[in-house]
Amino acid sequence: MTQPHQARTPTAAESRSTSPSPSPPAAADAGDPIRSPPRVPITLLQPSQRKHPSRPAKLFRTVRSAFRSFPILTPVTCRLPHVGFHRRGGGPCDGHIHGAIRTTGTLFGHFKARITLAIQDNPRSVPLLLLELAVPTAKFLHDMRSSSHLRLALECEKKAADKTPLLEEPMWTAFINSKNIGYAARREPTESDLNVMQLLHAVSMGAGVLPGDMTEPIDGELTYMRGYLDRFVGSKDSETFHMLNPENNSRELSIFFVRI
Repeated sequence: MTQPHQARTPTAAESRSTSPSPSPPAAADAGDPIRSPPRVPITLLQPSQRKHPSRPAKLFRTVRSAFRSFPILTPVTCRLPHVGFHRRGGGPCDGHIHGAIRTTGTLFGHFKARITLAIQDNPRSVPLLLLELAVPTAKFLHDMRSSSHLRLALECEKKAADKTPLLEEPMWTAFINSKNIGYAARREPTESDLNVMQLLHAVSMGAGVLPGDMTEPIDGELTYMRGYLDRFVGSKDSETFHMLNPENNSRELSIFFVRI
């Protein structure tokens, strides 16, 4: 009588030799998108709310008008405060225009992309204005190097019923040294903009390049130039910013905002 066939249990050695080996990790696909660089924590402060930056000047004009109404008893020579370069404590100039509001200006952008102007209360604050100009970064920086004093004029139309603060106007017609370069548009800061401002928060003045792995790898290196901007408020329809060369206190860049 034939005995029924019984299945043989494999030994431990045989089990190890026949078990499938773990597959190696798949190679990265060449078509995978480039990952964005890790973002640094944003610790920028909110800009201060300066609703009336020209109030000290108005107060001075009011007091001066009151004194002018008094009768002059003795002819004397009166010297009014002079708007010019001033250094705290006297001595040589420190690149600050007396009577102006000190702010920080940064011009930045990728080499072939449009340049952006950021204006901050200080290097550690969120920009109170981001303005994208219709001119490549390389072209703008070339114009700055080839000109002793670059003048950027921004004009927009005045509307009778519009009470928009001047620096919050959304669109401007832009001129560089009286040449029309198209339009400049105000925009809200993106995560990338805030990342750049955070990386530069310890820089008060200077120029350089941020490598692509710190900003946007796809676009490559990012060029920047940062310096102090002295802000003058002429009226609700005009403001001026001046960037001075710290070596000789000459004006390198003047930015005019005018609503006409």
